[in-house]
Amino acid sequence: MGDRETSNHSEVTDFILVGFRVRPELHFLLFLLFLLVYTMILLGNIGMMAIIITDPRLNTPMYFFLGNLSFIDFFYSSVIAPKAMISFWSESKSISFAGCVTQLFLFALFIVTEGFLLAAMAYDRFVAICNPLLYSVQMSARLCVQLVAGSCFCGCISSVLLSSITFTLSFCASRTIDHFYCDTRPLQRISCSDLFIYNMVSFSLSSIIILPTIIVIIVSYMYIVSAVLKIRSTEGRKKAFSTCSSHLGVVSVLYGAVFFMYLTPDRFPELSKVASLCYTLVTPMLNPLIYSLRNKDVKEAVRKLLKKKIISFNTFVPIS
Repeated sequence: MGDRETSNHSEVTDFILVGFRVRPELHFLLFLLFLLVYTMILLGNIGMMAIIITDPRLNTPMYFFLGNLSFIDFFYSSVIAPKAMISFWSESKSISFAGCVTQLFLFALFIVTEGFLLAAMAYDRFVAICNPLLYSVQMSARLCVQLVAGSCFCGCISSVLLSSITFTLSFCASRTIDHFYCDTRPLQRISCSDLFIYNMVSFSLSSIIILPTIIVIIVSYMYIVSAVLKIRSTEGRKKAFSTCSSHLGVVSVLYGAVFFMYLTPDRFPELSKVASLCYTLVTPMLNPLIYSLRNKDVKEAVRKLLKKKIISFNTFVPIS
């Protein structure tokens, strides 16, 4: 039996990505929608990184984390969107075995890294509001780099483990993945292996990833709310909450979509695809908008950059 499973596993050289089960004439509209969203992701996140790098006033721990968040959003959406758009035009809709492994590995790497990075950003807001006088000392440049590096390390370890246990399964039932990218749940559906150990390991891994980040975020905001309520002036409370509202918005969108995705019964694959869209494309698109619209420093930096570009353009364009 083991030899047959190994043989069946080795025979799989590629998979078929079903994508969205819609009429063929709607594929062009979906392609345009994906292209529009992906373009907004590129412009928003690259623009955010450029603003943070070029404006000296944004040389703070909060914007250091935000720049890394934009970097992660840019890359993990790029793991999903281009292949999905190609599939709308391709007849075969195939992805190689190595391509599927790479897609799952990179997506898991970036999404887990983002979860830990959001926890680090919650801690940053906790220190800024609860210990403002010691903020520059506690949130040193060295600590910020260590927190980002630690987030990447956790993402890498999680990604290696998840990819390893997923692609040691035998896929003898079918090569057809009922999704628009390689994800763990649709890959489980086409596996003919015993999934008991796999489910136990993946559940334990998910708990180790999600629980610590959620606990850090919740505890940080419990202390933040307690500290803000002690502020007597309404203006002071409003200012304190405004520094956290953007981060809370990003956390709510990401974790809300992830929980909806993995708590939804697996017998509704189309619903799972819609939920996946939220955290693969919608969240990376919304993050720069949330931070730019809710943050005065970012809006001021954008105005300054646009003003500089307009002045430069008028300088080089002769006035008739």
